[in-house]
Amino acid sequence: MHRVGSAGNTTGSTRPRKEKRLTYVLNDADDTKHCAGVNCLAVLKSSAAEGCDYLFTGSRDGTLKRWEVAEDAATCSATFESHVDWVNDVVLVGNNTLVSCSSDTTLKAWNCLSNGTCMWTLRQHTDYVTCLAAAEKNTNIVVSGGLGGEVFIWDLEAALAPVSKTADAGEDDCPNGINGSGNSLPITSLRTISSSNNISVHNTQSQGYTPVAAKGHKESVYALAMNDSGTLLVSGGTEKVVRIWDARSGSKTMKLRGHTDNIRALLLDSTGRFCLSGSSDSMIRLWDLGQQRCVHSYAVHTDSVWALASTPTFSHVYSGGKDFSLYLTDLATRESLLLCTKEHPILQLALHDDSIWVATTDSSVHRWPVEGRNPPKNFERGNSFLAGNLSFSRARASLERSTPVAVYKEPSLTIAGTPAIVQHEILNNRRHVLSKDTDGSVKLWEITRGAVIEDYGKVSFDEKKEELFEMVSIPAWFTVDTRLGSLSIHLETPQCFSAEMYSADLNIIGKPEDDKVNLARETLKGLLAHWSSKRKQRFGSQATANGEFPPGKDISTRSLTHSRIDLDGNHENDSIVYPPFEFSTVSPPSIITEGTQGGPWRKKITDLDGTEDEKDFPWWCLDCVLSYRLPPRENTKCSFYLHAYEGSAGQILTQGKLSAPRILRIHKVVNYVLEKMLLDKPLDGGIADGPLAPGFPGGQVQHPALGGDGSFRSGFKSWSKLKPSIEILCNNQVLSPDMSLATVKAYIWKKPEDLVLNYRVVQGSSAHKIEEKIVIYMLAQLELKGSGGGDPKLVHITSECVILLGVEGVMIRTIHRCCISGLSDWPGNMPAISGVDWQVSSLRSGIIQFFGCYVSLLQQVLRETKFWCVADRWSSTVKKNLTHKLTKLPRANIV
Repeated sequence: MHRVGSAGNTTGSTRPRKEKRLTYVLNDADDTKHCAGVNCLAVLKSSAAEGCDYLFTGSRDGTLKRWEVAEDAATCSATFESHVDWVNDVVLVGNNTLVSCSSDTTLKAWNCLSNGTCMWTLRQHTDYVTCLAAAEKNTNIVVSGGLGGEVFIWDLEAALAPVSKTADAGEDDCPNGINGSGNSLPITSLRTISSSNNISVHNTQSQGYTPVAAKGHKESVYALAMNDSGTLLVSGGTEKVVRIWDARSGSKTMKLRGHTDNIRALLLDSTGRFCLSGSSDSMIRLWDLGQQRCVHSYAVHTDSVWALASTPTFSHVYSGGKDFSLYLTDLATRESLLLCTKEHPILQLALHDDSIWVATTDSSVHRWPVEGRNPPKNFERGNSFLAGNLSFSRARASLERSTPVAVYKEPSLTIAGTPAIVQHEILNNRRHVLSKDTDGSVKLWEITRGAVIEDYGKVSFDEKKEELFEMVSIPAWFTVDTRLGSLSIHLETPQCFSAEMYSADLNIIGKPEDDKVNLARETLKGLLAHWSSKRKQRFGSQATANGEFPPGKDISTRSLTHSRIDLDGNHENDSIVYPPFEFSTVSPPSIITEGTQGGPWRKKITDLDGTEDEKDFPWWCLDCVLSYRLPPRENTKCSFYLHAYEGSAGQILTQGKLSAPRILRIHKVVNYVLEKMLLDKPLDGGIADGPLAPGFPGGQVQHPALGGDGSFRSGFKSWSKLKPSIEILCNNQVLSPDMSLATVKAYIWKKPEDLVLNYRVVQGSSAHKIEEKIVIYMLAQLELKGSGGGDPKLVHITSECVILLGVEGVMIRTIHRCCISGLSDWPGNMPAISGVDWQVSSLRSGIIQFFGCYVSLLQQVLRETKFWCVADRWSSTVKKNLTHKLTKLPRANIV
């Protein structure tokens, strides 16, 4: 079974502390439905003549729901969301208090008639809490049992009394700044404590109360039952024995043997004399506690018995289990009847007037008409059989094909759930997850905004996974599980901050194309956008000024020592949530996390009210969203060597090792090669101390063309449209320009050593083409110098033209494209212009003729693109410098 991991180091160990994680649970379906198996049921009958009855369901999706039940319909009127793992059992205490237990090790109490308010949380168990029992006539007593043999008897009034005494403490003493009665509605026999709707509160041990421990079980407990007065308790589990306790003192009174496998269900009659037990040995046993012996055994099922429900008089028992079947058995006559057969194992039963509610491992709940007020009427339908004394008698009957026919074929009412996700695959782009549910439907999720982007229907999961394969390598920045029937995305620091992408790849409009985007950081901003908005409404400018909390909301100085990277000083821009990270408010995800107090909690992102702080959130999460800082990260760079391809005439560009971001594209390596080969110097606007400068430790260098500063500046057109004359190879394989260094290392290089890349000039690139590129580069430099200082965007135009090698005609066309780049998309054929001969043979005269005829157009272009402040002096300056430079231009074959 899945274990709930410890959120932090609480044992005083000297090992590095494991930081608390943040999980968000995606929801694509109707929130009024369960999306995983239903473990428990409880029915609340209305005391008013015209009032409606309520059914409460607890699910493996971690939520409870309240249903208003009518004759032919059931409507979800509330969702109780606070548990962070499976809800395993639920009992009604008093008139309107619901107590639930969970695999998250907690018990929670709810005002069952509210809109989902968690009133308090009790923490005493150290492992899964699997079962509960309550006394019909003593509304203060609840018993909980769980793994590890733990059984605790809770006096709710005593447990809550110390807390109520401190309820008048200051606001800062409460986890969310809400006093003890802030969200509580009146309840019977219980005193409320502070709560912020769903966020759990103080550990009961810290308040001085400890429940009575019923010590004796050496192994896990799976079933509990109490008599009406709350004086007698029975328990069972993996020890295969039924233990009887004095519930007032927690002392053992007797132990009953007979079952040969785990005990999974127990019932006590109102007086506490008779006990029914259901076991994984497929047997139901009736025990007389006064005589301390088993008086009857019922071999009804062919597999494990997991659920029992008896009539008020304890004359008949309904049973269900792993064999998908619901049986009715007369305890006196041993006559049994198959009422219905389900498609899933039965987990829980609840009688409701003449019907019975059946919960299974499926997310739907069914109501069957079973004559609950008069069970003998069912036997009038025939097909009954006599229950045997030994389990093999039913198994043998089944093998002999004498299985009885079910009385009922269809339920009278079904509360439909949504299919649970049972299979998933994280795709290589680390943004999409492929899922398959219990109906066989395959969907593609974009986890950075929590939405389904493609529903493929009932197709082969494996074939669709192969179809969606991409040869990309992005660090694993999150993990996924489907334990709750949905996709749960787990973020842990610092690993979650390891993945970055260029804004162009995310199609973020208005953001420079080569800006790096940290996926976890932007996802957190999207998740907490509603919280941030509410926080600003509550605290105004104090909420995020300099990333500090408003007075009274202290955040630990730990965040300042653990977080050292301030990505952007522009906090206003940092608060923007970009479209690829916008989460739905119609089907919002739920957050599961914890802070410094109160333990784990769960809430929908739209239910956050802005009061939550470090007591509720992990410090690193707030540090990222409020202070715009990320923790130190590893493995964000990729080291590699760049050499000429064997047999190529290219010169050696570098003597040492290069370093660049993992996400750097190969087309930028092409840029670097061209610049070094043709110019032997970087583009203007690079790092001050220059690339490949001697004296870097270990010979490792960075270059602005390779993104040594983190990115290229904006202005490039899509590299998929470029036709480079330089090819980059790895392991003798030509690399695509849009591959990243990380992808090359993962799929082409496939070695732990530093990557080795080779470059070569494409065959057919003649000397005059390279000469043309030199002229373009010089033009750009002259334009910058002649203007008295220019916009860095021109460097992008230069770089683009340097690698635009698809021009087979004269130089003029390429120069023309260079000058108008970024202004408009001109057609490939050059316009007819008086005085310009597009087929001139002399390169120098053609360039000068071009400028002479196009000076007015160039001035307009420069003004509109704001490259220069003094556009009217541009043409004469360019002519003068151009003539000087071109007369000294070498004509040698550079290739």
